[in-house]
Amino acid sequence: MSTAAAVFTDIRRSDAGRSLLRPTVLLSAAVLLVTVAWALLPQLFTSYDPIANVGASLQPPSAEHLFGTDSTGRDVFSRVIHGARETLTGALAAVAVGFVVGTSMGVIAGSAGRAVDEVIMRIVDVLLAVPSLLLSLSVIILLGYGTMNAAIAVGVTSIAAFARLVRSQVVQVSGSDYVEAAYGSGASFWAVLWRHVLPNSLTPVLALAALQFGSAILQISTLGFLGYGAPPPIPEWGLMIAESRDFVATAWWLTTLPGLVLVLTVLATNRLSHAMHTGGRS
Repeated sequence: MSTAAAVFTDIRRSDAGRSLLRPTVLLSAAVLLVTVAWALLPQLFTSYDPIANVGASLQPPSAEHLFGTDSTGRDVFSRVIHGARETLTGALAAVAVGFVVGTSMGVIAGSAGRAVDEVIMRIVDVLLAVPSLLLSLSVIILLGYGTMNAAIAVGVTSIAAFARLVRSQVVQVSGSDYVEAAYGSGASFWAVLWRHVLPNSLTPVLALAALQFGSAILQISTLGFLGYGAPPPIPEWGLMIAESRDFVATAWWLTTLPGLVLVLTVLATNRLSHAMHTGGRS
């Protein structure tokens, strides 16, 4: 038996491995992989220009246009595929903002002393007190419209969650015996923080980042739907649904099919990240 086959067999025999290989988890992984492939290599899945008019307007789904055409004759399937890059890139940037800023605040709050901890955690409380949509809209008003500005706004709304989790982990790990032993052996504060505290605090934070990715996709699309994301005619899932609101009764595919892709992507992301977070126990 080859090494790869042996590893796969061990994974299947373990409880976590059997759970991670459940059909729903595998299907979620397949959906997410397809969506990522759309974002990275859209030209492999469609030959139509997402911005150019390629046919008659408001054509229903067919073999030529799988998702039909919109009110200006653009191929909806092509726009969904190219829109994956805009939406997923924004979601990834949003998670990165929340992760970097929130982790930094949590580390400082958990290790810099009581006074600094109180100041940072009161800032976190303020961020938690403001509804996420209102907070993101406030940030967009300051920064301006666009996908990246929307991503920063969504990232700001997740800073508090990362900061609170990191702070609790840093405080917990800092009281461990091996950290006390490191200080006793003469290690400096920064050496202990870098070598012992941070590596043992980030595992649940990475799990939170995975869980936040699906939420960020939904929030980016929501802001795009409200008109605060990518400007027309750039394809973006939320914007596409917003542009098709006037045709719900006469051209159902314009909102239903992009919306279905959005929902499936968010559900697949959440299912996969939850399975990874729980070690496959659910």
